[in-house]
Amino acid sequence: MIKLGEKQELIVVKKVEFGVYLATSQEEKENRILLPAKQVPEGCNVGDCIEVFVYRDSSDRMIATTKEPKLVMGQVAELTVAQIGKIGAFLDWGLEKDLFLPFKQQKRRVKQGEKVLVSLYIDKSNRLCATTNVYENLRSDSPYKKDDKVVGRVYEISDNFGAFVAVDNQYSALIPKKELYGNVALGEDVEARVIDVLPDGRLTLSIRERGLMQIEKDAQELLALLDSYSGVLPFTEKADPEVIRRETGMSKNEFKRAVGHLLKSGEIVMKDKVIRKA
Repeated sequence: MIKLGEKQELIVVKKVEFGVYLATSQEEKENRILLPAKQVPEGCNVGDCIEVFVYRDSSDRMIATTKEPKLVMGQVAELTVAQIGKIGAFLDWGLEKDLFLPFKQQKRRVKQGEKVLVSLYIDKSNRLCATTNVYENLRSDSPYKKDDKVVGRVYEISDNFGAFVAVDNQYSALIPKKELYGNVALGEDVEARVIDVLPDGRLTLSIRERGLMQIEKDAQELLALLDSYSGVLPFTEKADPEVIRRETGMSKNEFKRAVGHLLKSGEIVMKDKVIRKA
């Protein structure tokens, strides 16, 4: 059976002026696909095996190519948005016909020229399309261990679980909600630290530093925030957690630790429900 969206070896069963027809066996009479003449290897004859990728051309016919696609079924790849259409985007994946990414398969609307992380799927009309729902195709055999530093693309954010990340654009990872810090945005790359490798191989990450290093980092960011407020922050650690998160990017506990650190060092003072630089 010829498989759409996959690389496979097929047999040359017929030569014509405009190319060769390929099938899974020489006896196959019905399911044959064309490999255009400009891609037929020199000296190719009936009975030869050729490795090809199978997709659909601009007329929606199954066709073979010897070109190397940037993405095959079951994989994840970063592709560039070539153009935006009325019902979706079109991605450059190294073949003559761009790959369609429907709006309904986008976690957020993509823009022309940007790079997006996608997988392949076959839609109800038996056409190859792209999706940003890459979870099922991410690998769980990364070489990373606890405390390793990694870089990954945020491909989904869940209010319940946290931020789902594709480390190196191929390995499955999660930044739990309690480990989120600052403004983590969908579609952006983050630097993180591995805090656990689960039994199934998936990674658990944190974008926070360890212990005292993080407190000192938070304290410096708080001082910078004070400077932006002309030296006076109009709330203290008793403010609503959502206010603290919105204004500082820290949780209430993180904010309290940073404030305590700066109070102890004498760099700030608290009075009349405000924080001032000393």
